[in-house]
Amino acid sequence: MSDGSLDLAAIRVQHTLMLLRALWEHDLSRADLARRFGLSRSAVSSIVADLLEAGLVIELSPGASSGGRKPTPLRLQARAAHLLAVDLGARHLSVAVTDLRGHTLARNDRSHSVLEGPQATYAAVESASLDLLASTGIPLGSVAMVGIGIPGPVDHHSGRVVQPPNMRGWDDENVAEQLARRLGRPVLVENDANLGALAEARFGAERGERDLIYLKVATGIGAGILLGGQLLRGARGGAGEIGHISINESGPAGRSGNPGSLESYAAADVLLERARSRSGDLSLEVRDLVRRARSGDPLALEVWRETGEHLGVAIATLLNLFNPAAVVLGGQLAAAGDALLQPAREVALRRTLRINRESVRISASTLGADAGLLGSVSLLLDALFTPRWLAHLTGVARAARAQGGRAPPPSLSRPVSSPTLPAFPSPKESV
Repeated sequence: MSDGSLDLAAIRVQHTLMLLRALWEHDLSRADLARRFGLSRSAVSSIVADLLEAGLVIELSPGASSGGRKPTPLRLQARAAHLLAVDLGARHLSVAVTDLRGHTLARNDRSHSVLEGPQATYAAVESASLDLLASTGIPLGSVAMVGIGIPGPVDHHSGRVVQPPNMRGWDDENVAEQLARRLGRPVLVENDANLGALAEARFGAERGERDLIYLKVATGIGAGILLGGQLLRGARGGAGEIGHISINESGPAGRSGNPGSLESYAAADVLLERARSRSGDLSLEVRDLVRRARSGDPLALEVWRETGEHLGVAIATLLNLFNPAAVVLGGQLAAAGDALLQPAREVALRRTLRINRESVRISASTLGADAGLLGSVSLLLDALFTPRWLAHLTGVARAARAQGGRAPPPSLSRPVSSPTLPAFPSPKESV
């Protein structure tokens, strides 16, 4: 094939992706698409014919016309293929199946400790995924891709987990490779805080924001940093590990060995140890402290205030380094709301330069426990609508259509909230 033919093929792929992204946002006619992108009617019609044949697009009933032939709206066939989103926490496992618009059809939540080790965890993910698909009648072959978030650093070149402080026994594990072998589908793996940032920018109260930081505060503490609409991963993928910076060099060593690390002052286990020691109640859990703080309990308010002040020191560092428009707190501890947020905000703003604090928004996530799953969905959508994965997506949709795939029955599991989707973001080709 000549270079000219290759160029034409690449241009057609780009045009196909432009049309698909536009139809992901709105129903549009061929004429609408031609006008929007400055393409000829014949070029648009040729691409649309391919998408109709693959089952990725459907035609709706003709709309109203101001004269002449009525335009026929086109719609992305959201059920042409499916996505599997996996959220692996320190002590839980959640799996959701979604359509191509990111709408969750069903989910499966289980208790699971990552300390059981990689092989037990891979088996748990496989079991939860296959059980979920079986319960909804969705064939595994219609799943275009699987995305999983994990609570540790991920080398984004190799896909390997690198020395995760809260995942003993996982160092150098290639999670994507192992799960792809078990499920027979392509797998993308990402750090959970990074996925939180993607979720907030696409589905959360800060949707559409291109400069934000998601601070996940749970068993561990990490930051997902979104600048100019792109994740800041660093040279290998270790950016955002703020839980391991020292906020007091004379303090106790954290899991990473750093003296006075943020996690040694503000992680969930430290909060609980502090509350249990002072109250004498060894059965206290985070949910109890959240409930007691809402009732005005002085001890609960005190431990939340102390934790918030420590977080505020770290947030100030993030503000001064990156100047985001918004900082969103997520994870287990964010459920405390203002009891945690107010002291964190006060300390952070007091320690931040005026240019970095004047317009910043510091809030708790509105996505709650769904942030990890929605972040995985966002990661997959960004990947599939790129040249690297378009042929794969088209092939999955075409195969599902050829097999006469039918819509599955109603959800048998608790659904994730169905957020309003913002405009499709510009994809990062390095995914």
